[in-house]
This record gives sequence, C-alpha cells and structure tokens, in this order.
Amino acid sequence: MLEFIIWLIGAILTIKAALQIWNMEGDTMKRLVFIVLLLITSWLGLVLYYVFLKNSIAKWVK
Repeated sequence: MLEFIIWLIGAILTIKAALQIWNMEGDTMKRLVFIVLLLITSWLGLVLYYVFLKNSIAKWVK
C-alpha cells in the first residue's frame, strides 16, 4: 500500500510539472524535450525540476 501511495504522489507531481512546463511560453519542441526528460528521469527529474530548474526552464524554452 505504501508503494502505491509513493507512486501516486510521484505521478501527480510529474503531471503537475509537465503541465507547468507545457504552459510556459516558448518553443514547442524545447518544451516537449523537457517534458520527455522529466518523464525519463522519474524522481531525480522531479527533484531537479522543483529544487533547481523551475525558473531556469522558462528562460531556456524561449
């Protein structure tokens, strides 16, 4: 049961982060690349996104 809760939290945070990236203004291909990287890297990608890259990605996709 605990594994399912951890997985569910990860899925919700991943969807939230992907939607935040998708709603940024900028090049569509760059946004898709960041979303795919986020999905591939799983928890590590989530930690990097929320701790270090959240503000930087907005600049990179323009």
